[in-house]
Amino acid sequence: MTGDAHEAKTETEHWKFFRAGGFDQVRIDTGHALASLGKLDQKLWAALSCPTRGIELDSRTLDIIDSDKDGRIRAGELIAAVDWATHLLKQPDILLKHEDILPLDAIDDSKDDGRAVLAAARRILAKSGKAGAEVITLAEVAGVEQVFAANDFNGDGIVPPDIVDDPGLRSVIEDIIASVGGEEDRSGLQGVSTEKVAAFFDAAEVFAAWAARAETEPELRVLGDASDRAAQLVADVAAKVDDWFTRCALAAFDPRSTGPLNRSEEDWVALAGRLLSNTDEGLTGFPLAAVAAGASLPLGLGLNPTWADAIARLRAEVVAPLLGERAALTGEDWAAIKARFAAWTAWQAEKPEGAVGGLGVGRIREILASGARAAIEDLIAQDLALEAEAEALASVDKLLRYCRDLIVLLNNFVAFRDFYTRKHRAVFQAGTLFLDGRSCELCVKVEDPDKHAPIATLSRIYLVYCECIRRGGDGNEKMYVAAAVTAGDSDQLIVGRNGVFYDRRGGDWDANVVRIIDHPISIRQSFWSPYKKLGKLVGQQVEKMAAARAAAPPAPPVPAAPVPVPARTVGAPAPSPAPVHAASAAAQPFDAGRFAGIFAAMGLAIGAIGTAIASVVTGFLSLPWWQIPLALVGGLLAVSGPSMVIAAFKLHQRNLGPILDANGWAVNTHARINIPFGTALTHLAKLPEGAVRSLKDPYAQKQPPWRLAVTVAVAVGVVALLWKVGVVAKLWAMVVKVV
Repeated sequence: MTGDAHEAKTETEHWKFFRAGGFDQVRIDTGHALASLGKLDQKLWAALSCPTRGIELDSRTLDIIDSDKDGRIRAGELIAAVDWATHLLKQPDILLKHEDILPLDAIDDSKDDGRAVLAAARRILAKSGKAGAEVITLAEVAGVEQVFAANDFNGDGIVPPDIVDDPGLRSVIEDIIASVGGEEDRSGLQGVSTEKVAAFFDAAEVFAAWAARAETEPELRVLGDASDRAAQLVADVAAKVDDWFTRCALAAFDPRSTGPLNRSEEDWVALAGRLLSNTDEGLTGFPLAAVAAGASLPLGLGLNPTWADAIARLRAEVVAPLLGERAALTGEDWAAIKARFAAWTAWQAEKPEGAVGGLGVGRIREILASGARAAIEDLIAQDLALEAEAEALASVDKLLRYCRDLIVLLNNFVAFRDFYTRKHRAVFQAGTLFLDGRSCELCVKVEDPDKHAPIATLSRIYLVYCECIRRGGDGNEKMYVAAAVTAGDSDQLIVGRNGVFYDRRGGDWDANVVRIIDHPISIRQSFWSPYKKLGKLVGQQVEKMAAARAAAPPAPPVPAAPVPVPARTVGAPAPSPAPVHAASAAAQPFDAGRFAGIFAAMGLAIGAIGTAIASVVTGFLSLPWWQIPLALVGGLLAVSGPSMVIAAFKLHQRNLGPILDANGWAVNTHARINIPFGTALTHLAKLPEGAVRSLKDPYAQKQPPWRLAVTVAVAVGVVALLWKVGVVAKLWAMVVKVV
């Protein structure tokens, strides 16, 4: 055998599979199989992605595996995690132990990154006071990492203001975060990175250069230091003043427009009916002053009251300094003022965008002149000097987490081994629901039952959605779970029922059923289902008839015979009428004919039913003795068979996949839940083994004596009827023949 052929044979020989859930699942029980996971055809994987939340595994481990930080773990990321861990270990079998303990001699120090991780592990042990120890645990790494993250620098290249001693420099960093945003460092604090510092100072320099033009370009300082305020006053009223001069030009163009341009009489009438003030918003839209052809804008009396203050400031701070004291403003004057501030308006339009300008020109110039940029960049450089140590520390933490959690995730991702072998709970099993005398082990967390249910119903599994609330001193925690009911019946499972949910950490939650997806639970339930439905239907009809009988109005009373009225003399008072209720209270005579008809009809009905029963029994007993059991079975199957067949089809189609898919998983196979396995997922209440049971119930319902008498009478009547039609004789002859 050639070397290539031997290698190819070795590649295929190490894979082992087990059959569960209707599909072949890979067994990852050797280090060689684990290290070769990337070579396994992904069509054989049980799942191809899963969410990082809502599953019972350390969230930090899941976040580490989730390299692109999208909240999902995909097959490629899991393969990368396995390759990274096996690369650093001499023997990958240690990953199968599911322990957060790592012997130092298991780290492969023949590689550069392995030596770096080993050196970091020894530094951690030394900082923990265990120098010389040959085993490191996750607890020791976590303790040192907390101290390391709280130091001034932690190697991530981000400097928070909290660790800066210089108040001035700390203030600059806070301004940078407020202007361009910050980044979260390893310790969870907001700080600045090289990119943020560069973005801030570049923007600050651009803003400072723009602001400096006001000092070098005289046309931007029309009124010296008061130029900015004056220009802003002009900008505030420019649109309204332009509107007024345009209206006056239109009035000169066509005198007929003067009235409408001054607003209609109806507009004034609408204002006249309420209290007015110079801040009334209804007046704001009226013209600035009375519109007339060739008019000048009055700067005092004659102005719209809502604009009087603004025009007064314009007159004092702009018109008077530029044009001298004026009582009115002509169109030419206004055009001249706008021309003086045109350069300022264009300059403002070029103002750099961004929040940096909000600090003000003075603060920006102060920061630029302080040398803060170089100082902050020096702090970032000091922080980055510890990057190698921080990364090595993170690598030790990562390797220990992989030793503890990686095989667990693989046995719930590449295969559903934990779920089907039941040696450990699967990561998607959130806990156990106790409800209606049973415990349900297949419970998954859901965000929204209404969104989960449409997909989960494809699983063909009976699901109850429960709102789980845990009450405590810090308030109520709430979550939703979907529980699979795979044993027993559903007679008492209704929305609103209460139970208790126990999570994986033993915490108990009040559970209330809020939604149900109805599917067959068992063949036994389906067998009895038609009879239960028939009994329920009969009970409902009887209740309806009884309710209708109780609500029916009483029969009208039989009218009494007229009583002759005696003659009375003229002027004698009229006799008082008899009370109305007297006639109603008169007893009705017994209608024998009516009741005879009812009894006759009942007799005919009973006779017809008895005859039908006798015919069936006669035909049944006419069969050979060996066909009688077959006929009984056939009768039962005729009633229960269709229900059982439908249930059997659905029970064989039960599939775990849709339940997980509705939670964000990408299940890659038909993970079936057959009848025996489903029965193991739900446990019914039963007495402990060896328990002593007393069947005497002191509060048992006592049967009334008339019920026994009725039963005996009916039995005697049936026997007599069968005797009369000869059924008893045939039955006796059959027995004698068999004996």
